[in-house]
Amino acid sequence: MILIVGGAGYIGSEINKELNENGYQTVVLDNLVSGHKEAVKWGEFVQGDLSNIEDIRKVFERYKIEAVFNFAAFIEVGESVKDPQKYYYNNLVNTLNLLKVMKEFEVNKIIFSSTAATFGEPKYTPIDEAHPQWPINPYGWTKLMIERVFSDYDLAYGLRYVALRYFNACGANPEADVGENHNPESHLIPLVLDAAIGKRENIKIFGTDYPTPDGTCVRDYIHVVDLASAHLLALKHLLDGGESKQYNLGNGKGFSVREVIDAVKKVTGKDFEVVESERRAGDPPILIAASDKIRGELGWEPKYTDIETIVATAWKWHQKKSVD
Repeated sequence: MILIVGGAGYIGSEINKELNENGYQTVVLDNLVSGHKEAVKWGEFVQGDLSNIEDIRKVFERYKIEAVFNFAAFIEVGESVKDPQKYYYNNLVNTLNLLKVMKEFEVNKIIFSSTAATFGEPKYTPIDEAHPQWPINPYGWTKLMIERVFSDYDLAYGLRYVALRYFNACGANPEADVGENHNPESHLIPLVLDAAIGKRENIKIFGTDYPTPDGTCVRDYIHVVDLASAHLLALKHLLDGGESKQYNLGNGKGFSVREVIDAVKKVTGKDFEVVESERRAGDPPILIAASDKIRGELGWEPKYTDIETIVATAWKWHQKKSVD
């Protein structure tokens, strides 16, 4: 049995689908603070919180857990600056609770949802695994601290882990049975889709004078289905006795804010107001991942590399969500 903590969220629910379609049995543990019960369409579901260590123990007592996926984190960068205590307790302390119970039950395999935010301001792009890690916000620090904890637990207790550092997760699977559903929403593609569908009056571009081809920020957008396939490969690696690893996950190419907006207009056939605004503090001009390591070592290959195709899958889910 594979435990997916935070499996009622955007990425966790997609990994749950991927695992079940590949013959794994899963159980989802989620407190439903930001996840959605209706997204748990595969495996079994237990409502519980990592802050309550007995909630965790009950899952390990009831099921024979082979490996764990951990997606239980708050992810809003701005909120982490305003309320760091919330982030350090939820993201870091609660993960320590999970590791404590894993150690009690002699479960030593975990796949961790990390982030490009552990790198901070890029020294160079594309960003590979050798890039210095120095976050510029509490959210990034919580993720980097957990990576450090894993490394120490590996040395001391034999914990085997794979930390997957996402860049910009996006899109939805072709069946549109689960997808991006944050509240509040902060990711660019769903925000632009909201403008296309009429839920927003406009979409703002924060900065048009960056040193990029069209003056707007460039980001690496990785499709959630490609993320799921990477998680599956990471699980197989650990179940086969593989060593602990850290991998960056991205397409290896970037799209600007204007390119995303243009793709949404083309895919949806809808026009909407675009407002040019001032830069936001802490927005690097370009963030692109080098994913050569996971491609070479685990054979991962992203399938969704075209921004219009990515947007089209997100649009299909967005329309369905709006109707529901």
